[in-house]
Formats: sequence, structure tokens, C-alpha cells
Amino acid sequence: MILLGIAALISTAFMPNDDWTNLLDKDLSQWEMYLSYKHQNHYDGSEPRDSSGNIIAPIGYNKNVNNVFTVIEKEGKPILKISGEYYGCVFTKESFSNYHLTLKVKWGEKKWEPRLDKLLDSGLLYHSNGPAGVDYWRSWMLSQEFQIMEGHTGDYWAIGNTAIDVRAFPQEGMMNSVAGHDQPFISLGGNSGRDAFCLRSANHESNPDEWTTLELVCFEGKSLHIVNGNVVMVLQNSREMTTNGSQPLDSGKIQIQSEAAEVYFKDIKLRPIQQLPAQYKALFK
Repeated sequence: MILLGIAALISTAFMPNDDWTNLLDKDLSQWEMYLSYKHQNHYDGSEPRDSSGNIIAPIGYNKNVNNVFTVIEKEGKPILKISGEYYGCVFTKESFSNYHLTLKVKWGEKKWEPRLDKLLDSGLLYHSNGPAGVDYWRSWMLSQEFQIMEGHTGDYWAIGNTAIDVRAFPQEGMMNSVAGHDQPFISLGGNSGRDAFCLRSANHESNPDEWTTLELVCFEGKSLHIVNGNVVMVLQNSREMTTNGSQPLDSGKIQIQSEAAEVYFKDIKLRPIQQLPAQYKALFK
């Protein structure tokens, strides 16, 4: 019995633990970056101009002005620090489809205009395609957003001309749509007649000084927003609205936003999946 136990331990030790790929290292070797502007209060979505009325160009790709993006090391692990001073993002060099992504996030203390009197804000953008700067803030690629925001982590936003269906209570008047796992799917964005935004079903964030674990599961146009192990939104039929009608949007790069707030990320890992994990399949029936 003892020999069998030892043999099992040896066998297990030489087996791969999992098929997760670590996306974060000290050199950000798997990421590129884009910075746009220091946005100000009362921004209206138009191209920013200087005092003479001339259009201000965005900072652009891979110009890390004022070290908006840095990697620090703590307890032997790399941690991505985003200062938030300029709007923009880091984005993966590689595109992904059908995957399970996990990461940990924690807020810093610094805020910048136009969010000095607003909630700390960032975001995890998936199925990202095309050039950066196609959104209202002229800072990100066309994508779907897993919102990261105080009290709102897990919300959905369309970035650029995208749309999706969410299990949710529909909006009524000035009230937003709210995710509900036992509700039918409703269309958001595109030609649905509804805003391209939905509130998560519940708040499962950690305390501000603690790490919150986020998981994003994407499979064949379906996705799940998961906060500290709790599914807070069920989405399907991810699509891009084009001049030729809607087109499936089920793969792309991953962006992490810089959005006027200091924020930290660690343990960013991804693994491919061949099907939806069994515990989540019923959410789409």
C-alpha cells in the first residue's frame, strides 16, 4: 500500500498540473499598448482640440508616456500597475477564441480627470478587433466589455459597433437592464432599440484593499462574466454590426483598460476550452 501510494505521488508530480498559459511577465512580452488622451470633464466624444482649435493627435501605439503601464514584483510574482493617467489599454499580441481567462484585480488610490469625483474604473475587453480608438473615448478597439468598476464589476458595455444578447430584465424608462439568470435573453445594442449596457446581477467584489478574482469564459459567441466564483452575467450571440448586417464576433485580442484610475492586475492566465464547462451549460438552455 505504501509503495503504491509513493508511486502515485511520483506519477502525479511528473504530470502537467494544467494547461493554463500565464499572460503576464516582467517585460509585458505578450502585450502591446495604446494611449490616447488625458480626457477632461465635459468631454463630448469629439476629437480633442488645443486652445487654438487644432486637433490633438492621440499618443498612439507602444508609447508608454509617464509609465502608465509598469510591472512591479511582489512575493516573486509580476503585478501589472496601470496608473490611469491617460486613457488607453494594454492588449494581447495574440487573438483568442474559445477560452477560459482568469485574473486578479485590486484598486489603487490615484484618480485623474474626468473621474476625480467618480468611481474607480477600468475594464476587461474581449473579442477585440481592428484599430484602437473607435469608441466614444477614442481609446479602445471594437470589443465586448467585462466592466471593472467600483460596485459595477461584471457589467456589460459594447465598445464600438458591437451587440450581444444577455439574460436580463429589460430596461424600463430611465432604468438600465439588469442581468437575471432565469430571465430570457434580450438583445442589447445594434438595432435592438436598447442601450448597449447591462448591470451585473449582484455585487460580489472583494473589499477595496483585497484582490477580486475575475473569470471570463468564452465559447462560440457565448460568454460568462464571473466575479469571485459567482456568475454575474450570461451572454450569447456576440456580434459586430457592419454595413452588410451583423457578423459573428467570437474571437479577438484581450484589452485591459487605463481609464483615469490606478489599478493593479496579477495572475492573468488563459486556457483553451473545447466546450462550455459542464457547470455552466444549463445557463444557456
